[in-house]
Amino acid sequence: MREGMFRNPSGCAISGIISKSGKRFSGERIIKSIAVMHERSNGLGGGFTAYGIYPEYKDFYAFHIFYDDNMAKKECETFLEKHFDIINLSRIPTRKIPEITDEPLIWRYFVSPLPTKLAASQLDEREYVVRCVFRINTAIKGAYVFSSGKNMGVFKAVGFPEDVGRFYKLEEYEGYCFTAHGRYPTNTPGWWGGAHPFALLDYSVVHNGEISSYDANRRAIEMYGYKCTLLTDTEVIAYMIDYLHRRIGLNFDEICHVFAAPFWSTIEGKPKQEREELKFLRNVFASQLITGPFSIIVGFEGGMMALNDRLKLRSMVVGEKDDMVYVASEEAAIRVIQSDLDKVWSPMGGEGVIINVEEGKY
Repeated sequence: MREGMFRNPSGCAISGIISKSGKRFSGERIIKSIAVMHERSNGLGGGFTAYGIYPEYKDFYAFHIFYDDNMAKKECETFLEKHFDIINLSRIPTRKIPEITDEPLIWRYFVSPLPTKLAASQLDEREYVVRCVFRINTAIKGAYVFSSGKNMGVFKAVGFPEDVGRFYKLEEYEGYCFTAHGRYPTNTPGWWGGAHPFALLDYSVVHNGEISSYDANRRAIEMYGYKCTLLTDTEVIAYMIDYLHRRIGLNFDEICHVFAAPFWSTIEGKPKQEREELKFLRNVFASQLITGPFSIIVGFEGGMMALNDRLKLRSMVVGEKDDMVYVASEEAAIRVIQSDLDKVWSPMGGEGVIINVEEGKY
């Protein structure tokens, strides 16, 4: 199939690499992996998440922000100064390449909530940060915080993912986990904010597929103060993860059973205790059930999660070598960076793969 001639309903590419020992490695590997799946993208979005890349600022929130113009930048920085102690700020380093055009102003801030503001808010620190992020993204025209976690960062743009990686000089960063996305939008526009990954705090999501339940998921999550403003269905997954993990306290195995809940007929065939647990999750968190074809990779502080929809309508392969775990839409994207695998398999539909870094290693 020639690129651009036909609609590709199963397009988009995802890839993820993580070291279970917390060993840091160059972003060059994730660029090489996602580049193999070039034909699954169409140049309308690419991006990466990198964990462990800011060890010297690991105790501060790293805000990556797009600005349309200097007026938006000035207004946003005034807001930041009123709510945070700004430890460091700078342009995010990029290189000029012909394939990436119309770039906004791209800035990075390492911040800590002002103690007086935090105390007055009567919120815990992470909730305070989340509310400030949504305030910027909804109230300051032309400003968009696209990354807000500690010791991690999202890098995304309109373009093919390998070009986006070169644009952001990702090969100069080292981290213990990287995820990547090559976009082939079918129902939503291609623009800088709408490229994957989508992130909130340290949670990030890359997604291949289509969320048929998006409107129900969106209406449900917006009841809890989240705002979906980025014109793509994947955004809601990041907010549902934040809600279920940070606010409700579900673990990632339970989140898998919420997002890709087994069919009722399957649940009835489970042993009693497991059956009751699955019924509870399906009934209580019915609004967070994701329907439609999807495969996702979720990054979080100290780990990575991969999940298919329960019918496995999108491809996903997992490989292991020593302490490294690889996830990608195609096995070729793993083999190009690690040809000699100890184990390789394709998870079943609805079967979550959760990898955690050794305690204290990240």
